[in-house]
Amino acid sequence: MISIGSDHGGYRLKEHIKAYLTAKGIEVLDCGCDSLDSCDYPVYGKAAAEAVANGTCEKGIVICTTGIGISISANKVKGIRCALCADSFSAEMTRRHNDANMLAMGAGIVGTNLAERMVDVFLSTEFEGGRHERRVNLMMEIEK
Repeated sequence: MISIGSDHGGYRLKEHIKAYLTAKGIEVLDCGCDSLDSCDYPVYGKAAAEAVANGTCEKGIVICTTGIGISISANKVKGIRCALCADSFSAEMTRRHNDANMLAMGAGIVGTNLAERMVDVFLSTEFEGGRHERRVNLMMEIEK
């Protein structure tokens, strides 16, 4: 299962990605928001991240207008490695090298076609381990 969350700025793209994943047979946990009404991205970034951190979801996706604020919020949750990406190469490499468990996108930055491609790449790319595992472990030591 994939958690997904957004604020009002990312709502339309969240709904698009949620429908896209559901059509592919991927179960989605929608952590909000539920409309275009102004709201606070930390609430939804935290909710989507907690679903990943507690094991309810395998990975997560968060979206706001730029992706910046919601990615910072998600990264405040212990155990989360949320990467803000604006291209499919970054989405691939953050999985390969950083074992990112959440993808952040900016709805004002990427369109639906690119967002779909980034999600596909992010969800299908495996962590390489090896020398990268040591670095991921060092990153995770920082939050202790």
